Amino acid sequence: MTSASLCCPIVELRQYTVHANRRDDLITLFDREFVETQEVLGMRLIGQFRDLDRPDRFVWIRGFADMPTRMEALTAFYSGPVWKQHGAAANVTMIDVDDVHLLHPVDDGAGFPFPGVGEPVERPPADATLTPSSRVEVIVCPVDGDLDEFGRFFAAEVEPQLGGTPLARLETDPSPNTYPALPVRPDENAYVRVARFDDADTYAEYRAARERRPELRAELAKRLTGPPAVLRLAPTARSLLR
Repeated sequence: MTSASLCCPIVELRQYTVHANRRDDLITLFDREFVETQEVLGMRLIGQFRDLDRPDRFVWIRGFADMPTRMEALTAFYSGPVWKQHGAAANVTMIDVDDVHLLHPVDDGAGFPFPGVGEPVERPPADATLTPSSRVEVIVCPVDGDLDEFGRFFAAEVEPQLGGTPLARLETDPSPNTYPALPVRPDENAYVRVARFDDADTYAEYRAARERRPELRAELAKRLTGPPAVLRLAPTARSLLR
């Protein structure tokens, strides 16, 4: 459970595979039509991003107050007039939308430092086109074993060696997916760290420094079922996380 001042108790990390030449079309449509229209139904659009290492990936993060709210909000949106009007145009840009982590903050205070669901929020206007210079890194660790134990290890041994401004620490939420029309990863056991960097140069310096610490990778490898996924992301013009 998170502090009432933070967003959000339930989080989706969504990675969509798209036609590489259609990603910008999807982002333009998404930022114009699918932001406020989801939030008015009880969701928080935390961030929308271009994956800088994969031109066929659109990544976005969505939050909810709880699982019942998630089911109600998703039902209302995907059966509602906005999706009926624009859903077909979005779908033709996409290949796969099932790479989704259902998460919650690891502890009180570990959620995103943004207004909670239902609270007023300021973001660039619907016609915004200027993208921020910041970079966002999402590290997804497939944990072998107990998430609480791994979280303590990560906070004590790994986090102090990482850079950027930490924004959230999340882990797999075990709740049943009550909206099966949108699948989530089954049987996941993931720990997720989200951090912000001021610009591309700052992030590149951090990545180079991290690569010079093989002992960090070795310690992580002992506790993971596979290599961590590292997403290097650029916020879109209307992303709240920027």
